[in-house]
Amino acid sequence: MDKTPLISFIIPAYNIPAGMICECIESITMLTLRPFEREIIVVDDGSDHSPIQEMSKVLDDIIYIRQQNCGVSAARNMGLRMATGQFIQFVDADDTLTPAYEHVVDLLRFERADMVMFDFTHKQHDKVNYSDEGPTSGTDLLRKRNIHGSVCGFVFNANILGSLRFTPGIAYGEDEEFTPQLLLRAEKVYTTTAKAYYYRQRPLSAVSTPTVRKKLKRLHDTLDVIQNLHRLEDTLPLAERMAIRRRTAQLTMDYIYNVIVITRNRHYLDKQLETLRKEGLFPLPDLKCTTKYNWFRRMTNTKAGLTILMRTLPLLKRER
Repeated sequence: MDKTPLISFIIPAYNIPAGMICECIESITMLTLRPFEREIIVVDDGSDHSPIQEMSKVLDDIIYIRQQNCGVSAARNMGLRMATGQFIQFVDADDTLTPAYEHVVDLLRFERADMVMFDFTHKQHDKVNYSDEGPTSGTDLLRKRNIHGSVCGFVFNANILGSLRFTPGIAYGEDEEFTPQLLLRAEKVYTTTAKAYYYRQRPLSAVSTPTVRKKLKRLHDTLDVIQNLHRLEDTLPLAERMAIRRRTAQLTMDYIYNVIVITRNRHYLDKQLETLRKEGLFPLPDLKCTTKYNWFRRMTNTKAGLTILMRTLPLLKRER
């Protein structure tokens, strides 16, 4: 019998309560995967206090690694270095998988997919009727559809990873740089409406309590990601280049939106637009994207449109 795990689950953790980490692990062990079909790797990224003493009930099911605090990108890279499974699934330590993940496993087993992309939910139990699409190549998917960039929203074949890794030092938006590049390597992608991932936002999480410094760090990291993807375009064949261009344009739109909503400062906005202009990222290109994108592109092309956006968007109190 082949003892190679079917799926390696990589769980980066930093100052997450041990109880939550155990719940995350138990959501994996409750799947119908047999013990030798799963590999659970917990990477403790230098938490203030190691949770290992409070995790005795799950220790037999996991590989626990504790490293110096280097950020989520480095923690995920460590997990990739250790993983031996045929497929890779990232799970944040304060989230869980849902029973709908069984459907994702079925697609892996019977369709021989390179990647299966699934939905998120804020409920632990959701509908059991799913619809699937595919297979399609990751390049075609990027060219024709918007995607959810989070690496927790898909499982992928380890063989397509190659040398691709997360960029160390990027604390926000690292998924958005990793996911499109991984999709370019995937020839057989399935998407399903199965809500297989339970995302819960903790009251004290970094996302829910952003400081001004964290908000600016997020903007800086996002700009780095956009520039990195833009520079990648010149190294790619035409079809892949157009796929990355579309994704880069969408991320640039989101970046401009967040500069307006987070800073509410026209001088800072103009400075960032000039940086984008020098990189060839602004004005936003005329592409076949969503209605929202086309509307936003036209508004940002004029000073009057930018003034309207500066006055109205912060009032919506919605941050991407």
